[in-house]
Amino acid sequence: MLNGFINLRKSSGGSSNRALFSVKKVLRMRGIDTKVGHLGTLDPLASGVLPIALGRATRLFDFSLAKTKTYLAAFKFGYTCETLDICSELIPFDGEKVTKEKIERVLPTFIGRQNQIPPQYSAKNIQGERAYKKARKGEVFELPAKEIEIFACNLLEQTEEDTFTFQIVCSSGTYIRSVARDLGKALGTEAVMSSLCRTASGKFTLENSISEEELLSRADSFEEYILPMDFLLSDLPSVTLSEQETFRIENGIAMPVPCEVPCKIYTRNGVLLGLGDKNENGLFVKTRLL
Repeated sequence: MLNGFINLRKSSGGSSNRALFSVKKVLRMRGIDTKVGHLGTLDPLASGVLPIALGRATRLFDFSLAKTKTYLAAFKFGYTCETLDICSELIPFDGEKVTKEKIERVLPTFIGRQNQIPPQYSAKNIQGERAYKKARKGEVFELPAKEIEIFACNLLEQTEEDTFTFQIVCSSGTYIRSVARDLGKALGTEAVMSSLCRTASGKFTLENSISEEELLSRADSFEEYILPMDFLLSDLPSVTLSEQETFRIENGIAMPVPCEVPCKIYTRNGVLLGLGDKNENGLFVKTRLL
């Protein structure tokens, strides 16, 4: 089985599933049958880092959710719309005029843990149906607020009279369109997102990414773009077990091994067995990767 990650660079204008299809196409071209999934959806308007997990690396989805995300976003003030971005009809809003100075006074209030209401046009599940599908049908519903955290929100430049760009560093699950909406309201007006690029998702960055076009054109040698499972886990401490300890822990017996958790568990031969956690009996394999 092929295990690891491809750090795909998604282009603007297509869905994350369409980008995922590019990887599946390459695998089919090479006759490789393995499980595939992306680690975090990007809106169609958005571009940037979209890590794709292969094989047993798909088991690290929950672990990847804890990773910090970095975005380069443009917000257009004085407009509102259904989708909170320029993908739907923009409606002018007669609110306060936004300036660089006003934005810089308000931005510090957006730093830290907070409850954020997701956009109506989102992939949130409402009674078994995606929110955006209900919104398209004109149904009226409310989405519960979710706790997110914004670590940094920096104003970069003013590109047009009503448009400003920002660098936002935040927790997984943060909707940048909602940040635009909430920032607009804090400034006495409305705002929509006009562009978005995810520049980093944990250790996955634009610098170590490959575009969909590049991947398809280099299908014969795509293995060289596969990052090992260790890549995502490089910040974790590790423990190497003896042959006997490996046998016992593989059979569900927790081992009294001194280590910090979560940690990477390796066999005596240096093979990554999985992610470890502890209970009252000691270390056990929480996520098996071997």
